[in-house]
Amino acid sequence: MNIDHIESFMYVVHFSSIHKAAEALFLSQPTVTARIKTLERELDIELFERQGRGIVLTEKGKEFVPFAEQIIHTLQQGKKKLKKETDQDEVVIGANLITSQYFIPFALPLWKKANPGIRFKFISASNDALMDQLLRKQIDVAFMKEIAHNALQQEPLLDNSVRLVVKPGHPLQSSSKLTVQQLAGEPMVFFECGAFNWNLVHKMFEVANIEPRIEFQVDHLEVAKSLIQSGNGIGFLPYLCMKKELESGQLVEINVDHLLMLKQHIHGTYYGAEIPFLWEDILLSIKKFKENESARVLQPD
Repeated sequence: MNIDHIESFMYVVHFSSIHKAAEALFLSQPTVTARIKTLERELDIELFERQGRGIVLTEKGKEFVPFAEQIIHTLQQGKKKLKKETDQDEVVIGANLITSQYFIPFALPLWKKANPGIRFKFISASNDALMDQLLRKQIDVAFMKEIAHNALQQEPLLDNSVRLVVKPGHPLQSSSKLTVQQLAGEPMVFFECGAFNWNLVHKMFEVANIEPRIEFQVDHLEVAKSLIQSGNGIGFLPYLCMKKELESGQLVEINVDHLLMLKQHIHGTYYGAEIPFLWEDILLSIKKFKENESARVLQPD
């Protein structure tokens, strides 16, 4: 049984498409189809069946998946055993835009110091692009939002919850259990991006049947943050972009958990079951990043 045939089978499983699997493997579509057909003859079963314009696993195909995964995993473990870590000369790291700006510049020097013989390549891209490159094995580790894919492993690493922040000394600091009406009465800086479902913020005001005072609608985090720091409005921002300002007291968080819970994390993501050799260094950098985490959240009496 040819390992290339099993690998092609797993790529088709992961992409649910022979065409996409062929692109990821840098092969022609007929070549991948031929490999699948050969594997089916060797196993004497049908692995896929047509469903509309796509293909799906047969029941026998589903049964074969864990065995195929184990074969590939065993091969990878064998390669790792025979190949010293120092033989790897490049690691490719990917991150979504917010992680690229606010965490990666902190972490990359730490990873390089711990692995001086390794060359680091960094890619900043959207979550969808990162997932695609992970599946194509073009990225070793990606920092991105949570996704659902059976070929990818994920671990929540960085808190990036969306929080309501104001300039220090703002009147809302002295208010307990803020109401939606109070929030709607304040000028608001509204930052909107693809990293979070901002419809939840809109929905909060819709449920209360009230319109927020959106004075500024911007698509750049630093612009939104500067407007709030200068007292031009209040706003909901993701935690990573304002971690330093919260710690230094340049911004103050107002607790609105009773109105809206906007929890989200940046996940460390990699392909397959084998943990990347850099993983321990990544976890250590996360710990160091959090060491000075002392966001000054106002909890009114």
